[in-house]
Amino acid sequence: MSRSAEIRTKLDEAFAPTEIEVRDDSQRHVGHAGYQEGGESHFHVRLRSARFEGMSRIQQHRAVHRALGPTLVGEIHALSLDLGV
Repeated sequence: MSRSAEIRTKLDEAFAPTEIEVRDDSQRHVGHAGYQEGGESHFHVRLRSARFEGMSRIQQHRAVHRALGPTLVGEIHALSLDLGV
């Protein structure tokens, strides 16, 4: 399973989102630190979920990182998050 698909699956399971977009931005970072040949190193996620209700921005980010797990987070060089209810 690709990292993009794994990210989407884990976030779908954890947050039952009303909106989700997982975009691999790796090609925009060729030549930069952390770029991996073949991509799947830099991601942008837009996620809307009622489960974020009442959470601060930091709590939302921590919840996403927990849902992804330490192994997957460790394999990703950059993760940009656009989160909300």
